[in-house]
Amino acid sequence: MQIHIVEHVPFEGPGLILEWAEGQKAPVGYTKLWNGEAFPSVNSFDLLVLMGGPMSVNDEQKYPWLAEEKVFIRKAIEREKKVLGICLGAQLIASALGKKVYGNREREIGWFPVRFTDDIRRKNLFDHFPESGVVFHWHGETFDLPDGAVLVGSSDACKNQGFLYGTNVVALQFHLEETGESLDMITRESVSDLIPGKWVQSPEEIAAGISHVSFTRKMLFRLLDKLTK
Repeated sequence: MQIHIVEHVPFEGPGLILEWAEGQKAPVGYTKLWNGEAFPSVNSFDLLVLMGGPMSVNDEQKYPWLAEEKVFIRKAIEREKKVLGICLGAQLIASALGKKVYGNREREIGWFPVRFTDDIRRKNLFDHFPESGVVFHWHGETFDLPDGAVLVGSSDACKNQGFLYGTNVVALQFHLEETGESLDMITRESVSDLIPGKWVQSPEEIAAGISHVSFTRKMLFRLLDKLTK
């Protein structure tokens, strides 16, 4: 199994996804868009992982590679590759499938619960998910669900917290991949986002959320195990 990870900024890397890949002894390739790297052939990998980033999918003038990335994602989906998108990556999947991405009614940053839908918990990929769980968020935008997609869950701040498209494409608005190191990095690099609000935690509250990582790690690893079977 060959894994390919697309990074949009250096401070939003794969975190626990890389730990899982190392456990599988799976080769990992990268496209680091922040370093001007090109997309590979869609025939060169089995699992495509799309990471987060502070930009909007609508910022194609500022980041011309966004348009190219959406075409790349569509090709991967058409070739029935396994795809996991996180945060911006989830929004890019929605956009690649023709849906709008726009400002959420609230900025959501920190550790907050998501209620997982009964429909998603009936799916094999997600049948290990609980009714609800506290996960990490860092976003100000949301998306419309692609036609035929199954909603993953909702939080008080954001209705669409992810979707399953077909059987191979998983989009998660929230983060399951965070580690103590990655939490510190994103908080340090994006501290200007932490404008006090109902659904915005302080750096101290975010750091304290490391206690949730054992839970999110289990959820992520089982999801990846099943997605790559």
